[in-house]
Amino acid sequence: MIRRAVLPLLVSLLLCAGAGQAQATGYRYWSFWDRDGDRWVYATQGPSTARPSDGDVQGFRFAVSEDSADAARPRGRADFETICAKTPAQDGKKRVALLIDFGTTTDASSGETPPAPRTACAQVSPDATTAEALATVAKPLRYDTNALLCAISGYPEKGCGEQVAEKQKPSAQKKDTSDDGPSLGLVAGITVVALLGGAAIWQVRRRGQS
Repeated sequence: MIRRAVLPLLVSLLLCAGAGQAQATGYRYWSFWDRDGDRWVYATQGPSTARPSDGDVQGFRFAVSEDSADAARPRGRADFETICAKTPAQDGKKRVALLIDFGTTTDASSGETPPAPRTACAQVSPDATTAEALATVAKPLRYDTNALLCAISGYPEKGCGEQVAEKQKPSAQKKDTSDDGPSLGLVAGITVVALLGGAAIWQVRRRGQS
């Protein structure tokens, strides 16, 4: 009788865990980042209003993400000395190191292949925005009517922040959940193990009493 009650519960738990992953959705877009020491921090301003200082490092990453906390960070080496090594300083100009990560094939729109990540050193006027710096090294840029950055160096050719279903995130994009609570799948797995263990103990006791 216990086994009959356990099996439907196991199936229900597993289906709930799977449904949580299958129903996840995200948006395909260019995220914008600031380099803080040895880590990337999601930018608090858009590239059209941010005004970096001389020596700053900023990054762009094209990916499918649910929100800013889930967004995939730019990949590759990102230090100012390396990126701007061949661009000497000039009076009346500032240098901004940019890392442009076009993402993976998993993130790409149908029929498009992402270029390899690249870096560039933009040398612009002291009051230039990040968007203006980006325009000097990564044309053509494409924006929508709301000034959302849609394409860098012509990639992607179409689309802009469209919503997509996320059946399974690529491993490079998975959010670090080491400080978060257990996921639904983990809870379901632990519950399944506990239920199976309880059923096994009950059967052993029953046999011992018979």
